[in-house]
Amino acid sequence: MIGQARGMAETDHPRITPLPDADWRRVLCVVAHPDDMEYGASAAVAAWTRRGIEVSYLLLTSGEAGMQAPPEEVGPARAAEQERACATVGVTDLRILDHPDGMLTPSLELRRDVARVVRQVQPDAVVTANFDLEAYGGLNQADHRAAGLATIDAVRDADNTWVFRELADDEGLAKWHTRWILVAGHPEATHAVSVDAQAVAASVASLECHEAYLADLPGHPVPSEFIPEILAQGGRAAGADHAVLFRGYDLGPGMRD
Repeated sequence: MIGQARGMAETDHPRITPLPDADWRRVLCVVAHPDDMEYGASAAVAAWTRRGIEVSYLLLTSGEAGMQAPPEEVGPARAAEQERACATVGVTDLRILDHPDGMLTPSLELRRDVARVVRQVQPDAVVTANFDLEAYGGLNQADHRAAGLATIDAVRDADNTWVFRELADDEGLAKWHTRWILVAGHPEATHAVSVDAQAVAASVASLECHEAYLADLPGHPVPSEFIPEILAQGGRAAGADHAVLFRGYDLGPGMRD
């Protein structure tokens, strides 16, 4: 996800407004791999959890194809690193699905799996990562594209009584309306979460927790040298010292049965 850092640092972000999150109780973050939240977005998570907002992470794969070691070794190791990363930003609810790393598709199965967790968590907002074909200064990785597209669809599926009826009929999960979808790393950001020095430090520490993964990436920059600059760039766009930027989609107040 290092391309996210470069892409964000090179893009102007006009018309940035504060995210209206004062009354939020729960946020669900849905990404493809361990470490995908740690390139700046985890600073917003640290700020939210300190305010008492419950943040859950849903990883669609364990990232087992992301290193040179055998996948059966890499998956558990990366899951353990993600657990430590979550602890640095106050996340206690980490869920990792077993979809194959490197081969995600925005299938009905994947949409159902995400919709299930949306109904379980009942979030005010769902966060995902940029899923454009071109992103982060180059061509976006296939799993990122599939994960984002499936997440967008699954948020709406979770609010539809007649889609994935088995979630209600067999699992007792009533439909749920999520008010906001937030896309991190988007070049046309609309909303910002201002973060303080403590959240910046927590974001750096969260990426540092992925020690084995980063060691497997030759030439990867030191987190403490580039994460603060990403967040400072966001701050300049938002009129703050540091900020996390999102493309925000307000889905409205919704309807209840």
